[in-house]
This record gives sequence, structure tokens and C-alpha cells, in this order.
Amino acid sequence: MVNYIIDIIAGSKNDKHIVDKVTKVLDEYGIPYRVAYISAHREPDKLNEYIKNSKAIVFIAIAGLSAHLPGYIASRTDKPVIGVPVNVKLGGLDALLSIVQMPKGVPVACVGIDNGENAAYLAIRILKLTKNLREEGGSG
Repeated sequence: MVNYIIDIIAGSKNDKHIVDKVTKVLDEYGIPYRVAYISAHREPDKLNEYIKNSKAIVFIAIAGLSAHLPGYIASRTDKPVIGVPVNVKLGGLDALLSIVQMPKGVPVACVGIDNGENAAYLAIRILKLTKNLREEGGSG
């Protein structure tokens, strides 16, 4: 069984073109991941179960419009969450603002609109930090 260290969750299969940008970079670096399409609005119970059972180190959440998905995930885990706003309406600004305007204690990193590549690069940097800490014997 492959251990996935990044979970990529998109709110809709309409976001596959952004998912593909993420997976292309992760494939280039040989980073194991899995992809799921789960809506925080329409399938909250399924999403809760998915998050709870995830062994990933980092989540990448891809969402447009209200972009509730990244914040929803961040409110249910203490793992890093990277949000990718998708340009569906208003040039993607609605999604961008929904992701970056999280309440205190529910942090979500956010990359540029439709910029799945940077989400992958940021996740890789986070993974390098965790690897460096393990190698140095640090605890955080």
C-alpha cells in the first residue's frame, strides 16, 4: 500500500484542470498523493470522514465561488492546508478572498488564482521542513 503524503481535494470535477496542474508538479518530484472530489457544501459527512482518516502530511484544497473547502478542512485538522482559488466568477477574486479571510486559529495558506503549480511547490517545501526536522532530531 502506498503512503500518500499529500491529499488533494477539489470541490468539483469541474476543477480537474487545476488538479492536473498540482499533480504534474508532484509527479515530477515523485511525491505520492491521492486525489478526491468532495464538496464541503453537498457532502460534509463524507468530507469529515475523509479528513479524519487521512494519513497525509499536507492538504491541498481546490475550490471556486465561495471556496469553503480549504477553510472547512483547516477547521477539522491541525495539518497544513493550502488553498487554491479557482476562477469561476468575478475573476476568482471571490474564491481568493474566501480562502484568505479565515478566522484566527484556522490558518489556510493561499496561492494565486488557478495556480495549482504553486500549491504543489509550497507543499513540497513544507515536506522538506518536516524531513529536515526529523533528520536533525528537532521537535518543531
